[in-house]
Amino acid sequence: MSSEKKGGYIDVHVHPPTKEFLIDSGGRHVEAAVKKFGRTIELRTFEQMLDEYTRCGVEKLVLFAWDAETTSHMPRVTNEFVAKVADQYPERIIGFASVDPHKKSAVKDFEYAIRELSLVGLKLHPQVQAFEPNDPAYYPLYSKCVELGVPVTFHTGSTYWGAGLEGGGGIKLRFSDPMLLDDVAADFPDLKLIMAHPGWPWQDEQLAIATHKNNVYIDLSGWSPKYFQPLLITYMTKMIPQKFLFGTDYPMLSPQRWLLDFEGLGLSSEIKSMVLRENAKNLLKLK
Repeated sequence: MSSEKKGGYIDVHVHPPTKEFLIDSGGRHVEAAVKKFGRTIELRTFEQMLDEYTRCGVEKLVLFAWDAETTSHMPRVTNEFVAKVADQYPERIIGFASVDPHKKSAVKDFEYAIRELSLVGLKLHPQVQAFEPNDPAYYPLYSKCVELGVPVTFHTGSTYWGAGLEGGGGIKLRFSDPMLLDDVAADFPDLKLIMAHPGWPWQDEQLAIATHKNNVYIDLSGWSPKYFQPLLITYMTKMIPQKFLFGTDYPMLSPQRWLLDFEGLGLSSEIKSMVLRENAKNLLKLK
């Protein structure tokens, strides 16, 4: 008998499929993403999004705020907005804050988002926010994460943000080299750190960090599993299966597409259960 429990999955990497993110914050960068992914990304309501997730067995999802005002000069997806959505769907949506690390109020704003808005994590995008994560100037933010007992998700690897634009829209890929996060993981051993996306072109480095640092995880968002490299699958199935988390990067990639292609990998029911549900459940301390 299979030990796999169908459904109850947890997507740890979701953006709002609404105007606030796709148009107001994204603009031409999301248009570039549409071209890269080769499909139309339509605006949806949160009800439509949750219906889509329900149909493929996803019970909970982590919804990100977004704040890169200093560098992008585009509006935020505010922490208040994400908190309101999470409050509206408390059984389904888990809210992560975002703060602009260049703002003097970043630590204060983050603490408010956790203590007062009841968000439960932090999302940062070093490329779009244009900062080196291992710069000590940003360490007070990580210290606050440890103090509050919440994880932080960092974008790693290349990005669709600005892809194909002249000069990549000004985005510098080096800011999301996972090796910069190795310093952070070493200097903050109590910090739970999630490296978002298979970190191409630095996947080997990413896997090495997740193996070496027991406080570091990898979310598998932004890539269809049928494009996972063999080494990643080896680490997921044999080396550190407890470190991998299901994520889509919705609405850039649909849960239906991701889960269908994941099923095609032919993994054991135990590994599928860990990646799709149990690892995130343990990391996020869900009941």
